[in-house]
Order: sequence, then structure tokens, then C-alpha cells
Amino acid sequence: MPHDAAHWFARLVEVVHTLRSPGGCPWDRKQTLASLRPFVLEEAYEVLDALDRGDLRALEGEIGDFVFEGVLLAELAAESGHFTIADSLRLVVEKLIRRHAHVFGDAAPAGSAEEVLGRWEAIKAVEREASGEDETTLSGLAPHLPALLAAHEIGTRAAAVGFDWSRPQDVITKIEEEVAELGRAVEDGGLGDGRAEEEMGDLLFAIANLSRKLGIEPESALRRANAKFTSRFDEVERRFRARGLRLQDASLDEMDDEWQAIKRERTGGRSEASVRPGE
Repeated sequence: MPHDAAHWFARLVEVVHTLRSPGGCPWDRKQTLASLRPFVLEEAYEVLDALDRGDLRALEGEIGDFVFEGVLLAELAAESGHFTIADSLRLVVEKLIRRHAHVFGDAAPAGSAEEVLGRWEAIKAVEREASGEDETTLSGLAPHLPALLAAHEIGTRAAAVGFDWSRPQDVITKIEEEVAELGRAVEDGGLGDGRAEEEMGDLLFAIANLSRKLGIEPESALRRANAKFTSRFDEVERRFRARGLRLQDASLDEMDDEWQAIKRERTGGRSEASVRPGE
């Protein structure tokens, strides 16, 4: 397998180089580091979509597309004399070996994933100090991460150095406090002065941390909830259309009755909490 991977990765680098050559593809030759940004993002989300659907056949292809974007970015950087794909691969290999001293070095074996994460952050701290950079535990977070995913990552990094709730129940208590504070802000007319927005942010941040404590990636959970809601709402609309009615002409009670009927049909009459994820 390693030999096959090396062969096809080298072939991909050759193909990308040919596409960018004077006799290559006009579209590929036209691209810049800036123009490739939306394609990198699109391929990342297509990988996520395949993962969410559990579609391994699709994932097989999407991983290839995602790797292609990385190789193409490195090819453009090489053309301008900055670095090559080999440099990028060397850096990530060296970093993985350096930060996994319990596997590749003489550090004691790690007892848990949490311990590994703590060691990872400790090694990063040493690296920051050695580089002379004025960075912190939370430095370097990608500014364009979706906010919910960023909140999850912030909580993960803070937890790795010991700043965390002890139990998931402690986070639930915090969420209840934030809900109460948001309720008071709304009751006090805090919509115009930013208080409600601030409290809503605190609530979402706490929810992201509860997700982390439960081992749930919040972006994936929310995407699944969005898809479930969309599917049910679309079905409500289709059923009204089948009766010659528009949603705009239906009452809230009528829509809710149809919604509840769809829920019962799709869950076999079970309560929502007993349904397995994805059903």
C-alpha cells in the first residue's frame, strides 16, 4: 500500500505540473492562489458531506479531489519560488513525529486521547517559545472557521491545558444559566443595545462546549439537524400542495398537525429522543 500511494501521489504531482505547463490547460494555468480559495472550501465541504452521509464510495473520490487542491496550491507556490509540495510533506511529517514522541520517540506511552492532546499542546507551547513568537494556547486559530466549529476548537485547546468543566452536567448547568440570562435580556428590552446578542453568543459557546464534552462535533450535529428539519418541512409543503393548498394559506395549527404526523410516521410512533441518529 505505501508503494502504491507513493506512485499515485507522484503521478498526481506530474499531472498537475503538466496542467500548469505552457502546453497545459488554459483554466488551470489561469488559476492563482487567491482564485483557488473557493475551490478548496468547496472540496472540504464535499468531503464533509460524504462523511455525514456515510457514503464511502463518494468519500473515496472526494479525498482525491481534496488532495488535488493541495497539490495545485503547492505547484503555484513552487512556480513563484516559495516552496514545493515536498517541502509541505516534509514539514507535516516532521511535525507529526515531533508531536507524537510517545510513538516515535522516547516519551512514556500515552494512557488516553485526552493525555495525548495535553502533550500536543505542551509541545506546541515549547515550539512557540523556541520560535520567539508571542503566541498563546489559542493563537493560530483559522479566522474563517465557522463560528460553531471555532468555539469547539477553542474549548478543546483550553481543556488541553486543564481549563475545563469537570463533567458534562456542569456544562448543562452553565447552559441553563445562559438561557436565563438571555431571557432576562429579552424581557428587559436588550435587543437594541446588544445585550441579547452577547447572551446568545455565550449560550451558543456553552452549547458548543457541551458538544465537545459529549464527544460530538457540533458542526456535524447541526448539519444533521438542518437536514432533518428541511426534509420534514419539505414534506409538509408537498402534502399541502397535493391538496391544492399553499403553506401561506395554512394556519400554524394545520402546519403543526402535519408536522407531527410526519414525525410519527418517520419514527414509528416513538418519541423523538428514542430515534437513532439519522433516522
